[in-house]
Amino acid sequence: MTLHAGLHVPLVTPFAADGTLDPDALERLAHDVLDEGASGLLALGTTAEAATLDGAERVAVLAVLARVARERDVPLTVGAGGSDTAASRTALAALADVPEAVAALVPVPSFTRPGEAGVLAHFADLAATSPVPLLVYHIPYRTGQELSAATLREIGALPGVAGVKYAAGGVTGDTVALLGERPARFAVLAGDDVYASALLALGAEGAVLASAHLATRAYADLVAAWCAGDVRRARPLGHRLSRLSASLFAAPSPTVLKAVLHARGRLPSPAVRLPLLAAPGAAVTAALARLEEVEARG
Repeated sequence: MTLHAGLHVPLVTPFAADGTLDPDALERLAHDVLDEGASGLLALGTTAEAATLDGAERVAVLAVLARVARERDVPLTVGAGGSDTAASRTALAALADVPEAVAALVPVPSFTRPGEAGVLAHFADLAATSPVPLLVYHIPYRTGQELSAATLREIGALPGVAGVKYAAGGVTGDTVALLGERPARFAVLAGDDVYASALLALGAEGAVLASAHLATRAYADLVAAWCAGDVRRARPLGHRLSRLSASLFAAPSPTVLKAVLHARGRLPSPAVRLPLLAAPGAAVTAALARLEEVEARG
């Protein structure tokens, strides 16, 4: 199986009230989003609070989601890698033991800001030995490293690079340039929830959206409508879902999302781990109202 177009959900990590991992809740959540139209799952991404999980917890999360992906015959993408090329190479090598993994989501190196040439060299090194194709995670407002459309094309032309989760914080000239001209077999997946509809309208093949834990069917319909060219359906639906996404990111992610999932009875608690703090009550109330709006209108 290979990564393909559609809606991919980067799953949160459910914690019990005492802060321990709840694998049963994770499994239920994975089945829920697949039942509602998601095309694939993403494990150990930013939304999973992966940086706060210890080694045993990461293994447990991956085991749960690999089992669900195998049972449901859907693609599983796994977050791996970071700012250190050698350590990223080691993390990717471990995915050889996860046959359900069809791709690795690998962020552009953060904090070091190696420049575009350094980023290209980083991905060239990783792609040469990775047991699975790479999905570049371009999110400059987290990494501090901007990439031009030209550089993303160079990275996308590397053997072993399957695509990009594009989360540039908006739609810019580079966004338009990349979507208008890119290497063959280089998928662009919308990764900025608020701007997902806009990227899909410009030609993105699919999306990786944390917001799609909620109203999953509507987000899946949005991807399908844009890919089918059904503008009359996609445009108003996209506006409604953008408002929902904005409300879910009104506080640091995934705090509002987890609180809403808990309020809806889908998580055992809204717990997040430091340095994240619980979402403000007003933000949760606003997000619940936006969710009700989407559910009422479809």
